Amino acid sequence: MMLAMPLDGVRILDFTWVVAGPVATRILADHGAEVIKVERKEPPQLGNRKLGLQCDLNRGKLSVALNMQHPRGVELARRLAAKSDVVMDNFSARVMRSWGMDYESLAAVKPDIICISMSGLGHTGPRSSYVSYGPTLQALTGFTMLMAEADGTPAGYGYSYADTCGGYTGALAALIALWNRHRTGRGQFVDLSQFEAVTSVIGPALLDISANGRTQPAPGYNSQEGPAAPHGVYKCRPLDGDDDRWVAIAVRTGPEWRRFVTAIGSPSWASDPQFRTLYLRMHNSAELDANVSRWTAEHSAEDAMAILQRAGIAAGVVENGIDLCARDPQLKERGFWPAVATGRGTTTNVTGIPFKLSGGSGKVRSIAPEVGENFDYVLGELLGLGRAQRDELVAAGAVWP
Repeated sequence: MMLAMPLDGVRILDFTWVVAGPVATRILADHGAEVIKVERKEPPQLGNRKLGLQCDLNRGKLSVALNMQHPRGVELARRLAAKSDVVMDNFSARVMRSWGMDYESLAAVKPDIICISMSGLGHTGPRSSYVSYGPTLQALTGFTMLMAEADGTPAGYGYSYADTCGGYTGALAALIALWNRHRTGRGQFVDLSQFEAVTSVIGPALLDISANGRTQPAPGYNSQEGPAAPHGVYKCRPLDGDDDRWVAIAVRTGPEWRRFVTAIGSPSWASDPQFRTLYLRMHNSAELDANVSRWTAEHSAEDAMAILQRAGIAAGVVENGIDLCARDPQLKERGFWPAVATGRGTTTNVTGIPFKLSGGSGKVRSIAPEVGENFDYVLGELLGLGRAQRDELVAAGAVWP
């Protein structure tokens, strides 16, 4: 017997796009919610829906293309909202209001509706109308300044960490609001500021700023949780012709240092007085790192990690894409890369769900839809419109099939 999924029976009307919002609604879809993406006919070209990032972000969802510049398109959206539990968007604060799809308007249609606005900076404050993307939020919160080389050269922001942070916060907000409605019967408006979500996870630097008023230099490879040495990434023996192999190592305490020395064979340099204490190891970190690097160069990154982990030392391979997708035994064992049929006689792999529930976990149910792919289900089965009515709406320009 198939176990029910945690969010079976919950319907999400999804106006989100790009990354942050789709991350949030993907999490909800993975756990049973019916997520209906409301899209325009030709959304920005963000990638293939059947492969890669957009496939991963929009899996398990349905898509209908409504013309939100047409009064009848807006009316269809309002009818869908009346049949939904949650309406989510990640536009700037003014967009849903301009369509008459803000919380006050929708609550008049469905009193217990939950509306979640994942705007960049929230609906209040002097910058509430500002447009933002993940990289700009990372700049505003100081992450960009902290991501720099030792000489201060900016290292760039890498992948948009802010989008993922905002997405997970959005999914959490939806679950909290749904639980509150379950207890009280009341819907509500959730004003989610992605700026604040990203600010809250800056970490020790934020505490140092607020408590001590200290300017924060880029941390580089220095430990931010407490003093440590050795602490950093160390080059390892090539693997299958790949000479860019590294292992991360962190040694914080005296007992850890002694276990580390034993694990690497008790080399003579480890007895040098300049490495006797943690303070001295940090003070002489350049010499220490050179010695550690000679040991790691003799081992593969995987072997170095295994040797040190057996000794209780925090060590991990600096994995690349091939490692993550094909080599990592932990991800393989936990089934982190499930295969999903593309509908074209092939399969593609997507990211898995990072937790398992003994009472019935979520699962990846289907590939991402093309824009408007579920036109007939959404307008026909869900809204009860016959074929002639649907065709007339298409002819009027209110929807696109």
